[in-house]
Amino acid sequence: MIKINLNGCLPRVFSDIETESSLWGKDIVFEKGKKYLVKSESGRGKSSFCSYLIGYRDDYQGAICFDEMNIKTFDAERWSSLRQASLSYLPQGLMLFDEISAIENILIKNALTNYRTREWINSAMVRLGIDNRAGFLVSKLSYGQKQRVALIRALCQPFDFIILDEPTSHLDDNTSAEVSKLLIEEVKASGAGVIVTSIGKDMELDYDKIIHL
Repeated sequence: MIKINLNGCLPRVFSDIETESSLWGKDIVFEKGKKYLVKSESGRGKSSFCSYLIGYRDDYQGAICFDEMNIKTFDAERWSSLRQASLSYLPQGLMLFDEISAIENILIKNALTNYRTREWINSAMVRLGIDNRAGFLVSKLSYGQKQRVALIRALCQPFDFIILDEPTSHLDDNTSAEVSKLLIEEVKASGAGVIVTSIGKDMELDYDKIIHL
């Protein structure tokens, strides 16, 4: 998968509402190797946009195409393959397992992909300042700590695009900067594209394009 095209995409709930969005209802191309920031106010459909790209929802007008193929034609097997090899996703809700530890959440994902070494995972946890929380139940972590666990988990797979929904909303500036550095290193290594959403606290990247939702 090299590019993502949005062709007149608009949530059905917005179909009777006039919007000045630079994304909804427009033709937009996201290219592999480039970094995009989608800035939004609350309630403008930011998380819906991410859910459309990852195939969790399809309640929109228009079309979303991966390499010219309409994603509404994809079956469960195709989506499973894409999520394993081409699309990585860090949702705003994180989707971690609260009843197991931080490291177990990461290792479960990595056991499915066999993409990272344990050395890389340990090093990433040290860099992001959560190595001393590795054995803690996720339910005992702060939200910012959970965000860092979820980011490392999202990096434990190959991807053409990584989609991050408010990834640094609960991080201080120094931690946010380290998270950004780690992401950029991995994106450069794979030549992947990055799509980040924000309603205020932007991830510190050298964006190729900023889109106002």
